[in-house]
Amino acid sequence: MSAFLQSAINRAKQDKKTIVLPEGDDPRTLEAAERILADGIANLIILGDVSAIEESGKNLEGARIIDPKSSEYKAELANGLYECRKHKGMTEEKAAEIIEDVLYFGVMLVKAGMADGMVAGACHSTGDVLRPSLQILKTAPGAALVSSFFIMVVPDCEFGANGTFLFSDCGLEVQPDATRLANIAVSSAASFKSLVGEEPVVALLSHSSYGSAKNDDASKVVEAVAIAKELAPELALDGELQLDAAIVPEIGSSKAPGSPVAGHANVLVFPDLDAGNIGYKLVQRLAKAEAYGPVTQGIAAPVNDLSRGCNADDIYGVIAITCVQAQQ
Repeated sequence: MSAFLQSAINRAKQDKKTIVLPEGDDPRTLEAAERILADGIANLIILGDVSAIEESGKNLEGARIIDPKSSEYKAELANGLYECRKHKGMTEEKAAEIIEDVLYFGVMLVKAGMADGMVAGACHSTGDVLRPSLQILKTAPGAALVSSFFIMVVPDCEFGANGTFLFSDCGLEVQPDATRLANIAVSSAASFKSLVGEEPVVALLSHSSYGSAKNDDASKVVEAVAIAKELAPELALDGELQLDAAIVPEIGSSKAPGSPVAGHANVLVFPDLDAGNIGYKLVQRLAKAEAYGPVTQGIAAPVNDLSRGCNADDIYGVIAITCVQAQQ
């Protein structure tokens, strides 16, 4: 287990939060839930068929198991959904139907204050997980957009924060413009400080370093850097930087002399989703890094979307991270 995850677990235990797991029909989710409960990391609400979950063979003592279709909270949460969405044409009849969906039910538990966060996505798409979150919880105060990141822990690595990095955005923003890219960078810095506990050093990545290439893609990153510096002048933030210039000190000093970031970055902001998604998977598979995420930032309460290729260890880790987010 990485030092990062152990730290998140220790912090979660200090102020235990309640996390909703809507995918109670998924064996990986139940395996992770069993371990979370045994380790005392979080209080859990598991949604699904109560009999099937209880007969799964997992020790889920202490968890609340709820079937949205027959729950005593169904009418209350349906009414809350109606009130939240009636300006968008939601009817009481439609709300009563939609609330039986485990994802909407789970988000409404968070909205109602009955839970502190939600983790889903093992068997639902990103769109399915985030749609109710954005419709009901909306963006956090001061957040310009919702984006995502991975915490990457690379073994035997002298770069970053002792091998720990934040990669963003690897899951949501497909082609962010300069303004959105700048906001992703600022949000990512705050997430890194909150979760890792180290000072963020933020590099906005490109195929170009300090003007070595002249084209629209590189220019977008240059513009994003200027906007981000206006939004958060206190941050150690720079770009445009190639990956090697961002993390390797001798290359950084050569390609970007005088940069406060080059060679020392621990927060890597990718110019688009293609680069971010490919980048994190390369590091995960070839460097055998631990990849925690995708974790969302910018939602009013923590709702995190798993990869459908996740395993129980991944879910366990994201639940611990969600607890720390909920403490903020």
